[in-house]
Amino acid sequence: MLRHVIAPSSGWTKASHAVVRDRRMNSDAKILLLYVQGLPESATGRPLGELARKLEMKGRAYQQAKKQLIEHGYVHEWRGQGDGGRWVTEQLFTNTPLTRDEARAVRARLSPEGAGSTRAERLSAPPPSAQSPTVGEPTPPSAGGYVPEEEHVDKNTPHPPSEAEPEPEPDPDPEPEPDPKPGPEPEAGHRPTPAQEPGAEARPPQPPPSPQLTRAERVLLSLRHTRRELLLGVGEARALAVEAAKWLERGLTESELRHALLAEPPKGGVRSAVGFLRHRLTHKCPVAPAPVAPPEPPPPPVRALITCTSEAEEDHVFRPLGDETECADCRRATAYANWMVDTDTYDFPPDMTWRQRFVAVAKADALRGEPA
Repeated sequence: MLRHVIAPSSGWTKASHAVVRDRRMNSDAKILLLYVQGLPESATGRPLGELARKLEMKGRAYQQAKKQLIEHGYVHEWRGQGDGGRWVTEQLFTNTPLTRDEARAVRARLSPEGAGSTRAERLSAPPPSAQSPTVGEPTPPSAGGYVPEEEHVDKNTPHPPSEAEPEPEPDPDPEPEPDPKPGPEPEAGHRPTPAQEPGAEARPPQPPPSPQLTRAERVLLSLRHTRRELLLGVGEARALAVEAAKWLERGLTESELRHALLAEPPKGGVRSAVGFLRHRLTHKCPVAPAPVAPPEPPPPPVRALITCTSEAEEDHVFRPLGDETECADCRRATAYANWMVDTDTYDFPPDMTWRQRFVAVAKADALRGEPA
């Protein structure tokens, strides 16, 4: 290491190597020591804290520097109570470490007339002088800018006080009241419950919690075994169980809920277990499953084939849908035959098959009484 040092010709302070190279004191304590050492005599009347504020040394930094200076004998303090009852503190600053006895001797030499008292006691202000009393007479206090009104105790008021109602005369021969039936005496040491006390209203029993709430509360209370920072009280877990139960109602298992709450912890740690779990339960709640459509009803059973009972030339079979005994073609032919008899016509619709036409004509002739 190369070094280029120029000694200042003025405005300098001598610093002991013991102070500069002392490893027991930090840089703030050394700077404060050298700063106070180089001050003129006119600045010695200020306390050490005010001088430290000149160096922008405040709070914890000043307290640590002052503590190190006191421990190593560079600063000594005496605290006492003066004649006026005020507590004062006197400080002694040295650039060489002194013991307590040596500092007391230096203090006595610097102020021999006040070896047993502090400088603040010697420079205390004189007692206050006598003052003339305030001119004027005492006045009542005002409330809200209004002077209180005078009380008219002895004056008549338009509303005189109501007279007391006369007490009813006692009955000369009162009927004796029946003695109440003695109830069972409480056992010794037994204290009646609130429901058994006289005048207590019967409270309806609270319904038991749902199974989802119980399972959710058990999961929330078990998180502390994995991560200590997620410790919850019983009341806090019971309040969060309402949101956690929604996860279980949407098809998730307890292990899946626990994994979702423990996965991806924040980098800075969890400052509030209740706030962290409430945020995760609310913002990461899975979507509710879509409602399942009701199943379609099963098709009706297939019936066996039966023979049509209509008067057709050829026997044929069909599969009935209900209790009918004729096929659909024969039923249509019967209806058309009745229409032909009523209207006396033989017009057929174009979509009518030859079988339906033959059966309709045969049935119409049978209805008219003509031979087929």
